[in-house]
Amino acid sequence: MIPLRILIFTYVMLPWIVSSAAKGEYMEARTPAKATVRASDYGVLQDTDTDGGVPSKAEVLPTCLLCVCLSGSVYCEDVSPDMSAVPTLPKETAYLYARFNKITKIHREDFADTATLRRIDLSGNLISEIEDGSFSKLPNLEELKLAENRLTKLPMLPSKLVTFNANFNRLKTQGVKANAFKKLTRLAYLYLGDNELTAVPHLPESLYVVHLHNNNISTITDETFCKGNTSHYIRTNMYEVRLDGNPLKLSEHPNSFICLQSLPIGRYK
Repeated sequence: MIPLRILIFTYVMLPWIVSSAAKGEYMEARTPAKATVRASDYGVLQDTDTDGGVPSKAEVLPTCLLCVCLSGSVYCEDVSPDMSAVPTLPKETAYLYARFNKITKIHREDFADTATLRRIDLSGNLISEIEDGSFSKLPNLEELKLAENRLTKLPMLPSKLVTFNANFNRLKTQGVKANAFKKLTRLAYLYLGDNELTAVPHLPESLYVVHLHNNNISTITDETFCKGNTSHYIRTNMYEVRLDGNPLKLSEHPNSFICLQSLPIGRYK
């Protein structure tokens, strides 16, 4: 008579051992797996080895994990850890919001590969320098906001700008060329308040609004806003001017605003 323990081994344990051995051979035959990171914002599939290889660029600081990327818009506002430079952008980016960070400088190559940009908002950073040509490859840029930074001068601006805001900087007249805005034939909204300007730059005919309050402007001429040699000229587009907070007495310049539809707004002495 066959012992009971032999029967148990034959009918229960033996099939289990055979099955486990087969699984082990199958696992050994498989090649090490790779983890695939789909980065649709970069337009490629990026592979990273799971066996301790060098991490990919997207793995180190991928913009669309550090920030929020959504339908052509990149939101990098008040990023932690501190963001001290303009992030690498997906090529299809149209709108960049990178406010309230610690960005100190704009480099020429920061926007070199994002010709689709239409709006850039870098308000509330620590920007003190913008390299020449930083915006030269942005033919579609319509809105540029650089308010609340530390700029003392401006670079050449894109020709299709509609809105430019550089309020609350340290802009000086020698750092803003007299014709800096002259060729911006689509510029409608210009904000240069709370700076250190001593003169009004040339203002294109396209302007609707211009804010120059809280500067050091002490004098204007009959041609600053109007054409001094004719009383028939009407500046039809411009409907809002701010000059308050400057060492300027409007009463001493009665003909300087004759072409405007309304006098400058704000409080004046």
